Amino acid sequence: MPGRPPLELQGLLAFLFAMGLWFLITQELSFQKFMKQSAYMEELKYDFNEKAELRHTETHEPFVFNYYKNTLERNSKRYQALGYLLECYIYELLEKVCKLHKVYIPIQAIMEPRSFFFMSENALTNPSLLVLLQDHGVFRAGQWSQQTIVRHGLQHGSQIPCIQLALQSDYGIIVLNPNDNFMDLKLEKECQSPLGYTIESSSTEMFQSGNPFSLSKVAQCIPKKYSSTPEEHTAYIWNHFILKSAARNVAFIVHGYGGLVFMDLLVQKKWEVMNKVYAVALIDSAHHVEHQLGNDTQLLAWIKHHCREWITSHKPLDKPVATVLKMDCPKVSAGTENHSLAPSTSLQSIFKYLKNALKAKTTVHFSRMPIVTRSCTKRKQSI
Repeated sequence: MPGRPPLELQGLLAFLFAMGLWFLITQELSFQKFMKQSAYMEELKYDFNEKAELRHTETHEPFVFNYYKNTLERNSKRYQALGYLLECYIYELLEKVCKLHKVYIPIQAIMEPRSFFFMSENALTNPSLLVLLQDHGVFRAGQWSQQTIVRHGLQHGSQIPCIQLALQSDYGIIVLNPNDNFMDLKLEKECQSPLGYTIESSSTEMFQSGNPFSLSKVAQCIPKKYSSTPEEHTAYIWNHFILKSAARNVAFIVHGYGGLVFMDLLVQKKWEVMNKVYAVALIDSAHHVEHQLGNDTQLLAWIKHHCREWITSHKPLDKPVATVLKMDCPKVSAGTENHSLAPSTSLQSIFKYLKNALKAKTTVHFSRMPIVTRSCTKRKQSI
């Protein structure tokens, strides 16, 4: 667009804008306000500093998992409390900083457990729409990785920089919430798994894996309708919102397991997705082309032209990375060997890719018309 700054400058402006907003809301929407509502107020004296890094309010040190000496269960519960507070805080940021609207699903449900997602005010009317689909884990909408938020800050672990850049680039935006799957029947609180067994792990393993929850007593959970799995959640929002939107140019940014979920959507809604989506940025994706797409030549050709994957690698950002499967989409380096940091390290490159893909877009309508084969032609001639 005329007068629009280069993408690199847009990214810098988005970064400064987001950081400036976080700094300005320190008093109005401080993380400490959420902490004070917790039973762990004394054990969790943390807040985000002006760089959006989580630091102790007195020592200014990063988060320490082993707060209680050699007490795994207490440390796990403390970390679980922190994770829940981060979830609530980021929901607030999505609404108050990014000005997104929370939308509950199913649309008509009232008295049953519901999930939700976030979208911008103009998401359904904007000609260009960006959809964010996160990895599988304990985190919720607005987060690429809870562990990364704790260790490296909101700038790297949250989706807010990506959302700000998308809004500045005139996209409507939808932020999916694919990990919000179950409801605790007794406590009316979300829980992480419907499985009724104890998960045992060392505190070190739990913190490194980003799953530091001690589930010694897993409550009975019921699935949320149309959101019991990431695949079901994504399909519902595709059918009821994305497909019905006015957007002619839909793009996806997907991370980890989100890649597998997108490929599932592509297979299930083949013609709709191929006609509606112009570009997909996969980040260290868990998809498997051979298992999911099989020998469907149309789908294989489509992902080669409309998808690109940024994978963890020792190579510099954007350097091509060889792939074993020739049928897969092009792969480049994410500029990091850390899976959880890949969304932030590749962010600028991804938006450059989306911009170039939109410029190069040609309108091709994919239809269900059968492919004419030599045998079909012979049969027609013999009639």
